[in-house]
Formats: sequence, C-alpha cells, structure tokens
Amino acid sequence: MRGDGDGWAFGPDGARHWGVHGAAGLLLRAPGEGAVPLVLLQHRAAWSHEGGTWSIPGGARDSHETTEQAAVREAAEESGLPAASIRVRGELRTAGDPAHWTYTTVYADAARRLDTVANAESLELAWVPEDEVDRRPLHPGFAAAWPGLRTRPVHLIVDVANLLGSRPDGWWRDRRGATEQLLAGLAAAAPRTTALPGGGFGWVDRITAVVEGTAGDAADPGASGLTVVRAPGIGDDTVAALAESPAGTHTTAVVTADRGLRARLPQGAAVLGPAAVRDWLD
Repeated sequence: MRGDGDGWAFGPDGARHWGVHGAAGLLLRAPGEGAVPLVLLQHRAAWSHEGGTWSIPGGARDSHETTEQAAVREAAEESGLPAASIRVRGELRTAGDPAHWTYTTVYADAARRLDTVANAESLELAWVPEDEVDRRPLHPGFAAAWPGLRTRPVHLIVDVANLLGSRPDGWWRDRRGATEQLLAGLAAAAPRTTALPGGGFGWVDRITAVVEGTAGDAADPGASGLTVVRAPGIGDDTVAALAESPAGTHTTAVVTADRGLRARLPQGAAVLGPAAVRDWLD
C-alpha cells in the first residue's frame, strides 16, 4: 500500500533511521558549464530531520517499490521533476546494512537543467555545480556519501571496430551502416554519468570514436561532444596514440575488449568493456 514505508527503523545499536523498508534518494545531474555538471540539491525544511541542511530529494521506500521507483517518486513529490525527463543510470547503497536498514542513492541524468517546484519539505531547490556541492552545509548522511558519489570529467575513446565486433547482430554485412548507427547512438548518449572500473564515477562529456577500414567512410553525425577520427591505418595504433595525448582535466577511458590494445594503454587510463557502452545504445 502507498505510504507503508513511513516510520522509523531501528538498528542493532538503537539508532533510528527513517523508512521502515529503507530509504532512497535521487542524485540527478544535468549538463553545466565546461566539464562540470550541475547537481540538484534540496534545502531541507526546518521542521524535517536535519532541517536546514542540503541533500538530494528522497525518502522512505514503500514495500511494493524498488529503490529506483522510490527515488523517482520522492523526487517528483519534493521537486516536481517529471519521471519521463529522468534517465536512471544505476544505484549504490550508501548507508546501512541489508539486515536492518539501507539508504540507496539512485544516480540519474537529465538532458538539461529541469524546472523544479518545491513542496513543504523544502526551503528551496537549487542546481549546484558539482565542484561547489560540498561548500554547503550538507545533511550528515549525504556528506558522508558524497566523496564516493562525485564524478570526475572523462574523455571516452571508443574502439569502434571492437565495439561493433562484440555485437551478435551481423554488423559485418554493412560495416558503414552499422558504424553510422553506432556513432549516432554515442552522440545521443552523452553527456552522462557512468560507473568507472575499480570504483568511482565519471561524467562523460567528450567522446572520440575511432573508425577504420571500410567503416572509415561512415558519415559523422556532427554532434557536439563527439569527435570522429578516421584511422589512417590500424585503428589500435590511433586509439593508443590518442590515449597517450594529454586530456587536460579529464580522465581518459578507452572502450575495447582487445587485450593487445589494453596492454598498450598508458598507466592511469581506465578501460570499459564493450558491454558497458552497448547498454548506452539500447
């Protein structure tokens, strides 16, 4: 039933936590200036728990809901966000333990800074540059979780031939057409939050797609944030050279399953498997 999650849960130490079935919040990002995304923060009403602090929209999960459903619902109630404009990317348990009580942060993106309408649980809502979030007085729970949730800017280099080769859909019958479809999908997928191998999160706002061979004639969609590089020879050589180039403030991440290419990448470059990026294109 709706609302059966409201109430306190108690841990083995007697500490109380809001949400009989646990709680969830929505960490929503949207493109900001430069490589810094905006994060939607809620200034909590004075009467609420830890009132006057800043956090993300969230609340108790009802028994029939998933954590994603609870986070999106709470965000809609507290900030007026339309669910259709939110693209959930994943979730992370950021407090508690499964045996007693948990808080799950659902992280998501919006294509633009969305308008908000605060309800009685909020003093105000604000889109805050990510590098300024911790300058505000944060809710203690959110403050503890924030270092593990913040992103770093990522320049994603895609080994297009390898990515297409991982798809079981006969792409080789029309390499140019399949490449154009993939490039369009990459252009539509960014910017976005993504989990990085080894932990942590990236904000992918720059993508370089390396094409080779007969796929080199594929049309460039001409999208902002996507650069198409046509390899003069073997694509692996171009990918490796690009990964060696300074990326400024960005972390370099390469999409490939090629073990030989992975071995040639510079130390510090992250590697994503093709399966992670294929999910972006579905």
